[in-house]
Order: sequence, then structure tokens, then C-alpha cells
Amino acid sequence: MKEIKKFDQKVWLASPTMHGDEIKFVQEAYDTNWMSTVGANINEVEKLACEKTGSKYAVALASGTSALHLAVRLAGVKPGDKVFCSDMTFAATVNPVMYEGAIPVFIDTEYDTWNMDPKALEKAFEIYPEVKVVVLVHLYGVPGKIDEIKKICDKHNAIIVEDAAESLGATYKGKQTGTFGNYNCISFNGNKIITGSSGGMLLTDSLEAANKTRKWSTQSRENAPWYQHEEVGFNYRMSNVIAGVVRGQFPHLDEHIAQKKAIYERYKEGLKGLPVEMNPFDSKNSEPNYWLSCMIIKPEAMAKQVRGEQDYLYEKEKGKSSPQEILDAIAAINAEGRPIWKPMHMQPIYRMNPFITKNGNGRAQTNAYIAGDSCDVGMDIFNRGLCLPSDNKMTPEQQDVIIEVIRSCFE
Repeated sequence: MKEIKKFDQKVWLASPTMHGDEIKFVQEAYDTNWMSTVGANINEVEKLACEKTGSKYAVALASGTSALHLAVRLAGVKPGDKVFCSDMTFAATVNPVMYEGAIPVFIDTEYDTWNMDPKALEKAFEIYPEVKVVVLVHLYGVPGKIDEIKKICDKHNAIIVEDAAESLGATYKGKQTGTFGNYNCISFNGNKIITGSSGGMLLTDSLEAANKTRKWSTQSRENAPWYQHEEVGFNYRMSNVIAGVVRGQFPHLDEHIAQKKAIYERYKEGLKGLPVEMNPFDSKNSEPNYWLSCMIIKPEAMAKQVRGEQDYLYEKEKGKSSPQEILDAIAAINAEGRPIWKPMHMQPIYRMNPFITKNGNGRAQTNAYIAGDSCDVGMDIFNRGLCLPSDNKMTPEQQDVIIEVIRSCFE
């Protein structure tokens, strides 16, 4: 690979983009002394979230994870229950199921959107008909096969917890993600499409669920003159200071999405002719928020690559490449990429949990590379895919250099 000059300033995967109003609302919280978990900023971000998504109620919380935890509780998950979960996702999707002492059952991925496979979900209900909760993710801002999944869940009287942490602003058949489940969660973590540096939100059309969430997130205090507690609570409410940052970000959501889309399209055009594909979506029914641009190497162009738990090896092969080779090449010019989320069923902590593919219950015997119409789609995408630098402050010129680096890996 020919030498390419490093960037003086690092090009990030996805970093916060501030606009100025954020500090104004933070200062307002400071000046008015509303520095706790109540205040005008919190009220306003809940209102803005409802207006944007079409959800009836929103409860601002400390993180997307806390929103997911309370959603799992609202869904009635109890210790020992099995819960169907998207397999290819970040651990925060699944950990709240464990918080409640339940057992995640991982549902394999499909190639069309890289999300939960409806065929595998139907197979899972055949094996575990008692399951009543499904945790669904929209990976990298791309909506999953919502109609098919909802139809299956309705057939089996199952509740959907929708993890829309990565997909705020994405739509499916014109409707915003974060509104398809019984209980829905979004995130304002530092790398998300808009941010508060932290923070999250639970969205629901149920007033009862919204009120329970408010109560549970403030230590389950009863309506009494003293501190009265009749159930376990949590310190999960969003800070009015953090809410000030989110409040300043919300008006720029569509702008950020447009910038992310332009990045995706530039990669798609710039990588033409290479044996790679961009992360897919259903262009007929959905519009992603393009949070992260990802690519996957075609099976015939995969060079040899082996990953351990924390280390990896790969070989350079003419006309071929591997995700780790490309990630190393990107890092060498001071830019940040990332492997695809390692599927949950491959994680050491979850290796004994059930994993359901469209062909039934089972696990591959190795994490070595497999390709094509695999019986373990998540493993295949993890082995062949990677996340590209997708920061909306990246210039077209910087992106052109990254594209050149990727192309050089196949020489």
C-alpha cells in the first residue's frame, strides 16, 4: 500500500457537533439554579421528542440504557423469563434484561437490513412459545423489518421493546422509529445523531407507563409528606443541565441526518468498482438516519483473517482485503473506524445463552470466517464488515483520502 499523509487532526467515527444554542440553555439552568433533575430544559426536550416522533409521552432519563431497563420492567419481565433480543447490537440493548434476572435469547440477523430476522423470530416462538417480550434494534440507524416483526409478535401476543437509540429521525413507511413498540427508547450519548453528552428517553403512548417511568426513575417515591417507598426505584432521571444540551441539539437533527446521508452517498460512489457493499436498507419502505456508514467485503474478496478475544491476525492478498486490514490502514492516517458490533451470542458472557437462526436452534462451532447465505448471519457480517469514519464534520476532501486508503487495501 502506498504511503498516504496522516491527517493533522483526527477524523472521528462519530463525534458531537455543537451549534451554540446548547450553551445558552445550559447557562439558563445555571442562572436559574435549576441544576437538578427538574427544570424547563427537561420539560422542553420531552415536548420536542413527542413532536418529532409522534409519541404521546416522553420521559427524559439519564441514558438510553436506563430507558431500556425501565422499558423491560414495564414489559413485565421477571427473573427466569426468556426474552427474545436482537443479536447483532451493542451490549446495552441486552444488559437490562439481565438486570431483571431474565434470560436473553438471541435472534439472528438478516442480510437485507442487518437487523433481527423475522424468520428466525418465528422459529424462536416455535421453540419457546412462552416468551412474551421482544427487544428489537434498528442497527446503525437503519429500520428493521418492522411490519413482519410486529405481525409475528401480535400473533404470539408478545410485547415489543423498541431500541431506537441509534435511529432517531429514521422512518419506516413514513413513521418515525421509536414509535412501533409498546415501550421505546432513544439515546443522546456523545456519539449519537444528536447528543447531550449523555441522556436518553423512554417514549410511549401509554400515560400509565409514562407515569410509572417517572416514578421509578426518581427512586419510586410515593405521594406522601415524607419519603415513602413501596417498591424499588432508580436514580435514572435526566439532569436539567444535560437536557439543556439536548434542547439545543434538537433543531439540528434533520441537518445532521442530511450530512450523514451525504457521507454515505460519497462512500457508495467512491467505492464503486471494489468488491464491497454499503450497509443495506429497504429503500422502498424506510429512510435511515445514516448514523454510521458501514461496508461489507464480498465473500470472494475476503483475505484470510483470524480474531481471538482481544487480538487478530490477517494476511495481505492481492485483490483482496479484510476488515482489520482496512481498519489498521484507516487508523494509520489518524482516522477512526470500528468493527461491526460483535454479535451477542459470540460474547463470552452470553455464549451459553440460546441463539436462534432461521434454520432453528444452534450455534456455529467456530468464529472463523464463513460467507454467503450463512446459518449464522450475524457472525458472517461481523467477520466481513466494518464501520467507516462517519463524523459529520469530516470534509469531502478528508473522506476522499479515506476512500483512497480503502481502495489501496485491495491492490
